[in-house]
Amino acid sequence: MSQTPSTAIAVIGIDIGKNSFHVVGHDTRGAIVLRQKWSRGQVEARLANMQPCLIGMEACVGAHHLSRKLASLGHDARLMPAKYVRPYSK
Repeated sequence: MSQTPSTAIAVIGIDIGKNSFHVVGHDTRGAIVLRQKWSRGQVEARLANMQPCLIGMEACVGAHHLSRKLASLGHDARLMPAKYVRPYSK
């Protein structure tokens, strides 16, 4: 896990919090190549500099706004209902 991954990120998972977001990026094989904690202001700026990829996050009020922003950057942002997110946190 590096701070600046040398491999392309295919899928990103974002855990949305009030002030900080936990981000995990996977390559095409499913290996973790990015695991960081970003502040709310860093999310849009950092994802703007990345290649378009699939981004998954739990559906909540802030996620809808963020998914529209990420879609405008070219990413495929998808929201999951909370009942389906629980198995991923274990």
